[in-house]
Amino acid sequence: MDKLKQIKMILMDVDGVLTDGKLYFTSSGEEIKAFDIQDGMGITLARKAGLITGIITGRSSAMVAQRAGELKYDVVMQGEDDKLAQYKKIKAQFNVSDNEICYIGDDIPDIPVLEKVGFSVAVANARDELKQFCDYITERDGGHSAVREVIDKILLSQGKLSIK
Repeated sequence: MDKLKQIKMILMDVDGVLTDGKLYFTSSGEEIKAFDIQDGMGITLARKAGLITGIITGRSSAMVAQRAGELKYDVVMQGEDDKLAQYKKIKAQFNVSDNEICYIGDDIPDIPVLEKVGFSVAVANARDELKQFCDYITERDGGHSAVREVIDKILLSQGKLSIK
């Protein structure tokens, strides 16, 4: 709980965290992603509570940019293979320390960031190799309100979870 009280920023991967990790394509080759509406409400609640929100993802997608815009994420890094380098840039840009950041991931490319942050999270269906690097493993799978689960825990620990 002490770690959660210090969190000022929540960063996360997209595929497998905000989505179920599956890639869907139309017959014309257009990519489709499904985002959980409760995760979206969690992002909204986090932002209203004053937390900084952001995405670091290795893939680039117009759908991610659209959803991130709708939810007003503070930072969106797409097409970034070196997540640790992007993490360092974000940390400097927002002048936050490692212990003030939560990161939510699901696969091996997330490990370097998970090793740095103050509160590291794996979604329930994350790769087993990743889970050993995490402070918390969600009860819910990625794309199925796992992000909301984490945000609720953070806001509750900080006395900022408001249902009104």
